[in-house]
Amino acid sequence: MTLELGGNIQLTGFRDIDPATLVIVKKIVGNFVKDMGNHNSGFRGLNVTLKSVHEREKSEKYEIHAHLKTDTVYTAYVVERNLLVGLDSVLKKVEKEARPRV
Repeated sequence: MTLELGGNIQLTGFRDIDPATLVIVKKIVGNFVKDMGNHNSGFRGLNVTLKSVHEREKSEKYEIHAHLKTDTVYTAYVVERNLLVGLDSVLKKVEKEARPRV
């Protein structure tokens, strides 16, 4: 199941996340997109995909992929035990890829 946020943001694989965490995920992604829109006028969309790769009670690992669409497509992924830390990390990675190099 894919969640659509604002038309150009898609969250895939977040269906089983508890509602309180999902609110935080939406805030993090929304703030990221807002910042990218301010710094990159060619922003076309963001797709974040979540997969559980090592499911154990209180010890799961999350694989998070981010696809940022501007004039080109930038991708990044991380594997992390903490969902929110992983989300922040993957968004920072994809942002670093998209920033113009000086």
